[in-house]
Amino acid sequence: MSVAFHPPPRRILVRGVNWLGDAVMTTPALLRLREHFPAAHITLLTPAKLQELWIGHPAVDDTIAFAAGEGLWAIAQKLRAGRFDLALVLPNSPRSALETWLARIPRRIGYARPWRNALLTRTIPSRPDAVKMRKRTPEEIRALTAVSGSVDGGRVPVIPAAAHQLYEYLHLVAALGASAEPLAPQLAVSPAELSAVREKFGLVTAPTPLVGLNPGAEYGPAKRWPAERFIAAALAVSAQTPCMWAVFGGNNDRATAESIETALRAAKLTVVNLAGRTNLRELMAALKLCRVLLTNDTGPMHVAAALGTPVVVPFGSTSPELTGPGLPGDPRHRLLKSDAVCSPCFLRECPIDFRCLLGIGAERVAAAVVERLKAEG
Repeated sequence: MSVAFHPPPRRILVRGVNWLGDAVMTTPALLRLREHFPAAHITLLTPAKLQELWIGHPAVDDTIAFAAGEGLWAIAQKLRAGRFDLALVLPNSPRSALETWLARIPRRIGYARPWRNALLTRTIPSRPDAVKMRKRTPEEIRALTAVSGSVDGGRVPVIPAAAHQLYEYLHLVAALGASAEPLAPQLAVSPAELSAVREKFGLVTAPTPLVGLNPGAEYGPAKRWPAERFIAAALAVSAQTPCMWAVFGGNNDRATAESIETALRAAKLTVVNLAGRTNLRELMAALKLCRVLLTNDTGPMHVAAALGTPVVVPFGSTSPELTGPGLPGDPRHRLLKSDAVCSPCFLRECPIDFRCLLGIGAERVAAAVVERLKAEG
């Protein structure tokens, strides 16, 4: 049952999530919240590293940023100055609820979870369709892979489309009376930002298509398709259609990106290495300029899809059914999995032989990229 507001809230605080990909997956819920409370002033409390993501977003009027390690009292003081009459807490952590309690926001709504329920004025039970992303233990993985056959004695678990993470956030805004009907995640960049990035980095996007490669994944190596396979896939794609290549990544991905750049240049391909060279807005604009992005399951995957760029993704330790890009079932994206019985394990590092990602060949990935390039024209 949804909450009835008389009068409707005038100043709403949304406590945002802490990771880039998760933040993108909250945008359908934020858009539904805006639709339901069109006259309200909606402020998002967000980590400073994600603040630029929300520039110009239609669901958000303002942002309050907090730095890594910033204290609870400092954050609460910022929130008190906003004089909010309603807080929607998207993360499940006790700390996120405590921030709104210390800020004395009179109505505080979030999921019911241990150690925080008393801090909220209304707790929302978990959805019936929710699927917990439980990490397998190394012992479970070794047991599964020690015998032939599939998971659970030959029965591969079926994860319903409604289990996707974006429905978790939609369910919360539905408790406020908003629609729970799904929307595709949505981000925006301006024409001026696109022009500036195109000029700054020399990204020629016509007539030769720009294809992105994103070989990193902050979560851990169990989500990283090998760099040599990114190279092999790029070479196979270029053998079939002319492309310009852009390599993406953060500072920690510089060495990998440089190895890919070197290999592609040795094959006489045109490549621009952007790893560690862009801020968040520039990253968004460059991803928007790509005709297709070949990427691991990571934050830029979600950003690209929300900007309308088709993505091709080898999935290993994680589940496309739970955290895949875009709206679940979007036919523009190609989400590839192997038949490894231990996947998804949700571990950061593989305790055996990395078979989930090694089981996805470069030829298969290249074929998906070429197919998307042809479909996008």
